Amino acid sequence: MLQKLPTAWLQLRHQKVRLIVALAGVVFSVVIVFMQFGLQEALFDSAVRFYNGLEGDCFLLSPRSNALIAMETFPKRRLSQALAFEEVEFVTPIYLGQGQWKNPETRDYWRNIFIVGFDIRYPIFSFPGAEENRKKLELPDVVLYDRDSRAEFGPVVAEFEKKGSLVTEIGGRGTNRRIKVVGLFKMGTSFGSDGNLITSHLNFLRLSPSRREGSIDVGLIKLKPGADAQKFKDRLQNYLPKDVKVFTKQELIDFEKHYWQSSTAIGFVFNLGIMLGIMVGVVVVYQILYTNVSEHLSEYATLKAIGYRHRYLLFLVLQQALFIAVLGYIPGFIISMIQYEVTKQATLLPIAMTFERAVIVLVATIAMCFISGASAVQKLKAADPADIF
Repeated sequence: MLQKLPTAWLQLRHQKVRLIVALAGVVFSVVIVFMQFGLQEALFDSAVRFYNGLEGDCFLLSPRSNALIAMETFPKRRLSQALAFEEVEFVTPIYLGQGQWKNPETRDYWRNIFIVGFDIRYPIFSFPGAEENRKKLELPDVVLYDRDSRAEFGPVVAEFEKKGSLVTEIGGRGTNRRIKVVGLFKMGTSFGSDGNLITSHLNFLRLSPSRREGSIDVGLIKLKPGADAQKFKDRLQNYLPKDVKVFTKQELIDFEKHYWQSSTAIGFVFNLGIMLGIMVGVVVVYQILYTNVSEHLSEYATLKAIGYRHRYLLFLVLQQALFIAVLGYIPGFIISMIQYEVTKQATLLPIAMTFERAVIVLVATIAMCFISGASAVQKLKAADPADIF
């Protein structure tokens, strides 16, 4: 097969404009597929950032909860019942909600911010800055601000680093409350949240006066070292009433990802985009290779007449397809890396190139071009040298 490479390459480069068109089609397809894969993974990764940052082993949720942005409350006493098991080290309630952030620079209410309240006696967050500033939340009306929140919330990080604190207001349901930023942490945005605050559960209840302390969104359970989370989860689920569901941490992450992938249109749209990108590449490469085969049909027929088998001709066209795939993939990869960085800066989503994704798209590109080549060479299979000449 290697002996035939010069013939395949020379035939491709004979029509330089046609080769450039083929490579442009592959580059376009590669960029589309990379961007769809990247945005889809960024969606999933951003959706589970909060759960990944929780230092818990098992979690309680209401059976009516669908995702982090669609939580339903359940009785706090269910969490207390978990203390009956000797494997439990501690439990803590987590309250989730939204508030309207008053931009400290423009003094306008116009941006919803995600608020997390928790029992500050326990270190439950692994986000950088959260544990270091946890004790500061003992004071009333204070919060930690996510330094990776969108710029539309105002120059909060710059002002805090300059002055050591920042005062603004949180509004919601007809009430405004003055709050003070006493520290920064790092979590990041998601498709459902442009910014985040962490505070004590008491401060959370002050910010949400209509919320009852006995109704919580997530129950975090920390097990003692050596305890089996899966076995404990099964035992606790059988012990508790059916008005609450128990998850291990990985199950909770998978639960959130499943919602975005199957229960919203976003997962379908991304998968459709990947398929359309591949289809564009298949059509463009097929058209180029088919035209190439048609224009050189007499040469191929001559090779068949002197004894070359159809398999040889197939290899020849597939080699052209391989050249197109590799030469189109390289600039497509570079352009995608640039677009990833631009998208990350613009949206603050965790989009990045991975080795696994790079290999998958390379293999898909080669397969795409091989399908086009195999389809284009079908014209040769029925070609009779006597008819052509």
